[in-house]
Amino acid sequence: MNRILIPIDFSENAKRALSAAKTISEKEVTELLILHAYQPYIADVNLTPGGVLPGIGGSDFLNMTTELEDEFHKKLEDYADELRAEGYKVRPLWILGSVHSAVEEAIEEYNPNLIVIGRTGTGGFLDKLIGSSATQIALHSKCPVLVIPPQSTPGKFSKVVYATQFEYDENDILREVFVLLNHLGGNLTLLKIQSDTQPNIQSDNQYISEIKENFAITDDQIVFRKSNHVLDGIEEYCDEVGADLLIMSSRERSFIEEFLINPSVTRKLIIDTHVPLLVFHLKS
Repeated sequence: MNRILIPIDFSENAKRALSAAKTISEKEVTELLILHAYQPYIADVNLTPGGVLPGIGGSDFLNMTTELEDEFHKKLEDYADELRAEGYKVRPLWILGSVHSAVEEAIEEYNPNLIVIGRTGTGGFLDKLIGSSATQIALHSKCPVLVIPPQSTPGKFSKVVYATQFEYDENDILREVFVLLNHLGGNLTLLKIQSDTQPNIQSDNQYISEIKENFAITDDQIVFRKSNHVLDGIEEYCDEVGADLLIMSSRERSFIEEFLINPSVTRKLIIDTHVPLLVFHLKS
């Protein structure tokens, strides 16, 4: 893995994301791109009587905003210096704009192999609003995205669960998964939750046979469970086996699939899961 992009806001969640990125990286090979998206403070004068805020444009206000920007610049450099002292290759990125736009800009310029994001659930990088800009990063980015929830303390990713419905060819993703697991030394389980709310269109045996032909997967690594809701079933199984990494694919859906037949379980997991979630993107 050549490059990992980590958006940071200097919070505890950002530290968790950095910890996960370090676990996955190879010190001599991987460059850690630590990104801070800075949005300068812009006062909304419409909220004040007469549309005027005292001090806006004055020397005190300008000094305050400059000092704040300098403080964040220093924090970013301090993060970079700490990582270098630990032997990591690191490039600090300072980009003006929203997290979403900054991440897109960094992806275009640096082409990372992975994005690692710390989720807060309270208006941070991944908030609870389905359709928020950061959630869209996780769902539609050109590269895989690892979401680290606030309940998680990333260590070794040794017990890995790949949640699938065996409805589409996912061999390309599984190849990437096995490369990652070889590096991490993790064990993989393929999990399918059988639920009345989840359509079962294709024969499971068709895709299971293809997977066995291409990968070293044994029968005991393929698990079927029943649950009233797919999301609950996935999380219950992860808790049962003590999984420390959950992997899913996000498939580009047609309008009918997305809104009428099969709402995205991946989207819901991104927002709610308490297990680190690695999202790969499966093209239609």
